[in-house]
Amino acid sequence: MKLLRFLGITLVCMLVLGATAYAAGVATSHRDSAPNAHHVAPGEQSGRPEPSEPSDPTTDPSTGPSTEPTTDPDPQPVLEPGDTGDQVRELQSRLFQIGWFPELTTGTYDAATTEAVTGFQAKRGFAATGVVDVQTWRRLLTMTEQPTHDAMFNILRPGPALLEVGAEGDDVRDLQARLKQIQWYFGDVTGSYDAATVEAVKGFQAKREIPVTGAVDQRTLDRLDAMTLVPTHEELFNILPQPGALDPRCLTGQVLCIDKTSRFLSWVIDGQVQRALEVRFGASDTPTREGVFHVYLKDADHVSKLFGSEMPFSMFFSGGEAVHYSSDFAARGYDGASHGCVNVRDYDGIAWLFDQVRVGDKVVVYWS
Repeated sequence: MKLLRFLGITLVCMLVLGATAYAAGVATSHRDSAPNAHHVAPGEQSGRPEPSEPSDPTTDPSTGPSTEPTTDPDPQPVLEPGDTGDQVRELQSRLFQIGWFPELTTGTYDAATTEAVTGFQAKRGFAATGVVDVQTWRRLLTMTEQPTHDAMFNILRPGPALLEVGAEGDDVRDLQARLKQIQWYFGDVTGSYDAATVEAVKGFQAKREIPVTGAVDQRTLDRLDAMTLVPTHEELFNILPQPGALDPRCLTGQVLCIDKTSRFLSWVIDGQVQRALEVRFGASDTPTREGVFHVYLKDADHVSKLFGSEMPFSMFFSGGEAVHYSSDFAARGYDGASHGCVNVRDYDGIAWLFDQVRVGDKVVVYWS
């Protein structure tokens, strides 16, 4: 009997507990579905959601990230015309390293610097503005080395001597012949680095603000090579060019007899050559005319109205064509041409000739 009573009480307790749990579940479900319920998500603080990431302006939701390059955020120039200072010196020194600017810096962003920057930009497909922007500066940095203090402030020190007193051989012949082309060395090419060669090298170095030692270092050699042509066999071994045969039209009277084959002008009186001078002619698109002419005007101090260039000792014989001294011919030799005139590079020679020639004298331009 006691056992039955115990089992009955236990069953009643279980039923009561089950009913209580069911009621609690219903109440909870009702509260969660209420319209003002607040869910606290991970990361939330004080009931405010975390700010969202800023949208990417180059991203299209339908295609994903754009492949178009973005522009530099800083469009301001790094350097521009009119600027001065050490950074301009650095710019100029870096441009020198890649052949766009002379070796000596000025620290002033002048016309020469603008022209160099413009050329550098155009070569690389950049906007050729002459102003150093971020893109230009970054490219220049990748192509050059950090200039030294000496390079930036023109403190030039001689490099190791490649040729100096006592040297002999073909390299010395080449040096002397090149110096002779630009009128720093006179006399025969000997192949011996003597006192005359030292003086010629010193003069060349001083003119170009290279450390004056009289010995040839790499800087001196590079500058000389850039200004001259590879010497011919005749130049290396003192074989003088000779005028060609005189044209029959040159055999009477006073004649400027100009041979385009041998590239010589001969001053001829009654068939006798008084003096011969090396000459240069017009380029292929502005050739010097051939035929018989006469000197119609002399002007010792003429300046070209068309090109603005000086034409000392001009003797005009056909329109704007004249025989005259040319500093360009003297400096560059046959690595160049005129606009049709007959260029003479021997200053003393053309000065002497100018005094001999008279208005009305015959001029014959021909191929021998």
